[in-house]
Amino acid sequence: MNALWEPGWGIELALASLLWLIPAVAAALVAVVPARAWFAGGAGLVAMLSALVLLAFNLGEFDPDGGVQFAQVKPWVEDFGVSYAVGMDGLSLILVGLVLFSFPVALTYGLWARRDRLRGYVSLLLLLESALVLLFVARDLLLFYVAFEAMLIPLVFLIGIWGGARRAQATVRFVVYTLIGSLLMLIAIITLGLDAGTFALDRVGTSDSTWLFLAFMAAFAIKAPLYPFHGWVPDAYRQSSPEIAGLLSGIVSKAGAYGMLRFALPIFPEPFADWQVVFIVLALFGLLWCSLVAFRQPDSRGVIAYSSIAQMSLIGLGIFVLQDAGATGAAAQMVNHGILSVLLFLLAGFVEVRYGTGLFSHLGRLAKGRAALATICITTGVATLAVPGSNLFASEFLVLLGAFREYWLIGAVASLAIVLAAMYMLRWISAVLHDGALDDETPADGAAEADPARTRGDVRWEAAYIVPLVVAVLALSAYPAFVTDRVDESVIDLTQAAVEAGR
Repeated sequence: MNALWEPGWGIELALASLLWLIPAVAAALVAVVPARAWFAGGAGLVAMLSALVLLAFNLGEFDPDGGVQFAQVKPWVEDFGVSYAVGMDGLSLILVGLVLFSFPVALTYGLWARRDRLRGYVSLLLLLESALVLLFVARDLLLFYVAFEAMLIPLVFLIGIWGGARRAQATVRFVVYTLIGSLLMLIAIITLGLDAGTFALDRVGTSDSTWLFLAFMAAFAIKAPLYPFHGWVPDAYRQSSPEIAGLLSGIVSKAGAYGMLRFALPIFPEPFADWQVVFIVLALFGLLWCSLVAFRQPDSRGVIAYSSIAQMSLIGLGIFVLQDAGATGAAAQMVNHGILSVLLFLLAGFVEVRYGTGLFSHLGRLAKGRAALATICITTGVATLAVPGSNLFASEFLVLLGAFREYWLIGAVASLAIVLAAMYMLRWISAVLHDGALDDETPADGAAEADPARTRGDVRWEAAYIVPLVVAVLALSAYPAFVTDRVDESVIDLTQAAVEAGR
């Protein structure tokens, strides 16, 4: 089951290796082979879809109770116990699937929205996809760190070149925050690996060092991002192009939450249990505060950015309560929030491109004569409200169940986020589709630049790149067990030691 490709010259690649190598090789080819822009875009889409199809064809062979599968281990730096070790358990599988599903959609939007320097743009997106897949399948600490850092390279250029007017400031802030966290984690990885004599995740053992634990957690909290380590988020999400903001919010942020589950919990069970109360308090504060801030934002991107931080705080809470239900809910929430966040940012980007602005004061009444756009916005907004029957409801319910099992007050406070989410998402729906000045006979002050949008019609063929995301939301709403059944066993294994230490 592991070896899918074995040419005559002795090279053997497992599925976990192929899934990150396909976009990596495609990125190199697109970057160096002179070709027209349309060819670069087509090649990028083919590579991304090929990796997605490859995973889909092998999904039936995955055993949720079978531990790490599709694995490959090769010596890398033998003197220091470093190996190229990759594989997928249930948690890795669903996050790799999230990456491979979201990137073709983001690239399609990018090809529709821009026409400049497409070869470089496509190559960088492929490189980012490759780094994320490698991060989620890495089974060696140093290999994980390489992938963790490799994400930074394409993101710096994607934000710095194709971003908004303040892209330089957003890029610098993003780099500074990320490098501080990464440097702390590198020191912790080296210390941990040298003490254990290996960097292999399965053999590194456990540690009771609080300082090493906090170094890991700082890197993961910045990447997630969790309050109060979210200072880079507002600028990055606003100044990035919409599809990159969606990937940052929906996909890249999951690297931080994944790191907590994959490394912080099983390697540092006692320090995690000791600091549990601190992290729960921070998660609750970030959940409530960012929800309130989201309600006060003047534009779609602001609402989505702060709601994303709030949702990541909810994911963090599911991890921090050290309950099986909460951890399973957190893993499922990663997938559900990832899809919805990408969808919301692409909708915001569509409105900005089509109607010339994202400010609520310049928009409104887009539902008039635009039934398709209104349907997509309402469907997405209602799903984000976590109403019963939606995909977000199932995962949030599990997180809240874990919170109530830990202590009733934690669950009660976290439940307030449901009300606050309703406030800011209903405001977003109303501001975009109903209120505002876009179709008023007398526009609001300062809204003149939005006037040309009055004659622009409904979503048409452009909705093709949105449809897969909407279908995924509806499918996971009908069958959330597609995710929970695959992650439950692996998440329980990861949290067991910390749960025991906390008792």
